[in-house]
Amino acid sequence: MPNPSYLSTESGRRIAYYRHAGQGQGVVFLGGFKSDMEGSKATHLEARYKAQGRAYLRFDYSGHGHSDGAFTDGCIGDWAADALAAITELTDGPQVLVGSSMGGWISLLNARAMPEKVAGLVTIAAAPDFTEDGFWANFTPDQRAKIETEGQIALPSDYGEPYFITKRLIEEGRDNLVLRSPMKLPFPVRCLQGTADTSVSTKTALRLLDHAQCDDIRLTLVKDKDHSFSDPECLAIIETAIEDVTQRIAM
Repeated sequence: MPNPSYLSTESGRRIAYYRHAGQGQGVVFLGGFKSDMEGSKATHLEARYKAQGRAYLRFDYSGHGHSDGAFTDGCIGDWAADALAAITELTDGPQVLVGSSMGGWISLLNARAMPEKVAGLVTIAAAPDFTEDGFWANFTPDQRAKIETEGQIALPSDYGEPYFITKRLIEEGRDNLVLRSPMKLPFPVRCLQGTADTSVSTKTALRLLDHAQCDDIRLTLVKDKDHSFSDPECLAIIETAIEDVTQRIAM
């Protein structure tokens, strides 16, 4: 694998990315919280679209993967700005955004900020507002007190090292909530969710479906699939969702 390229943003952050040009509708993959662009979903889609000669972009938010910065220095607004810079500077025309977990939230923020650059959206276990509805809502009184006094707490992770959740992440997340105000999505949207997901529940998926103001939105629940949503069956479902969105755009 060649080394990634880097984009220097107006905020002074250096974002790592892989991009290839192509014909047809472009696709951008947006990863999850403390994830990176080397994950199986991002690389699988790259191989598929590279073989098809189709434009594709994957990248790391600041503090993630190959990008510069410390993870604990970042917050939702920073990572949404990183995505906005990558999509604006590295793609041509409106794109299909594929947002996994936190990437679903980031995709919604970008759709709100620059609707002219979004042709369609596919979410995979989307986690909008998770800093408030997932972390803060489930913190114990002791955890809330600790984050207020010490500035961060460590939470166990199913993926190795613990997550360090900062006070800034929680407070700044409140400035970027998307499920508390009208959310217009004037393009095709396909939401995918595993019923065995212990990180993002089907309730969140249904809440997003109900909240979105969209004439062409569908939610697919896949029995017994977990948050990773990356086995061969799930990867095929993701591909189908992207192609469905692409066909709807072309109509």
